[in-house]
Amino acid sequence: SWQFVVGEYLGGCLLILCTWLIVKLTLPAKLEEAAREHVGGEEEEKEDIPDWKERMTSRKGWKLVARQYFMEWGMVWRDVTFGFTVAGIISAFVPAEFFTTLFAGAGSESDPSFAQVLLQTIVGPLAAFFTFIGSMGNIPLASLLYANGVSFAGIMAFIFSDLVVFPVLRISAQYFGWKMAFYILAVFLVSLIASALVLHYGFSFLDLLPQGNTSAEQVKPSERFAIDYTLFLNLAFLSITGLLFWLKLMGDQKDQGHEHSHHHHKKKKWSDQLLTGIACISGVWVVIGLLLNLRA
Repeated sequence: SWQFVVGEYLGGCLLILCTWLIVKLTLPAKLEEAAREHVGGEEEEKEDIPDWKERMTSRKGWKLVARQYFMEWGMVWRDVTFGFTVAGIISAFVPAEFFTTLFAGAGSESDPSFAQVLLQTIVGPLAAFFTFIGSMGNIPLASLLYANGVSFAGIMAFIFSDLVVFPVLRISAQYFGWKMAFYILAVFLVSLIASALVLHYGFSFLDLLPQGNTSAEQVKPSERFAIDYTLFLNLAFLSITGLLFWLKLMGDQKDQGHEHSHHHHKKKKWSDQLLTGIACISGVWVVIGLLLNLRA
């Protein structure tokens, strides 16, 4: 319903305000300094780059964009692959009742108490964290929760929970270190719980809370890949990715010796190797599922 659309926009503003306030009051100076040193150690390896106007109008600038683009994908492709697969498995095999039983007071005829609403806002992010459900799978599952009577606050907290899933934690750790990553996780968790509660009781005060719809329809598999504007946007960005890949290859050929010597001596961590294996297994699972679906 429209309340959730408005809630996402207002909630985003509330999240920013809450996060700023919490960081302003609680961020230790030593932790901030350590995180800056962690980021600075990686930034030192980058060459000096011109201002944005020169980058936008030069091939060298776009080669730097292409290199950074694929460096980012190199960091997150395993988490994204695993996250998509887990979200798909959960949405396909885990019944909706399993999630609704986790939320105290869900489905009851009377309005939930403050304690029940608070518990629902806490359970939502925790469920998302331990099931790897990020932005790739939380909306379909949020619709299941809505159909089974979970409060507005619980659903909004679940939607916002893509900020506190494990893949995001791991990526933050690569940028800032594990201590800062856990601090960011805690700040986001408190902020999204507070934002969800403010939204819930603000809408309740204005008598705008959405009413649970037990007949909420689920998207049919045949309708998930329709020929619409989303398909054409995907094709457009896929073309841009192909162009950036070509620019990256052009840039790699010029400084091939430096890049080879840099990456050859960099030993991968065992956790990266493990996650790579899990991502490959996830990819095989998805391919098998697609083949079985085509034969059905």
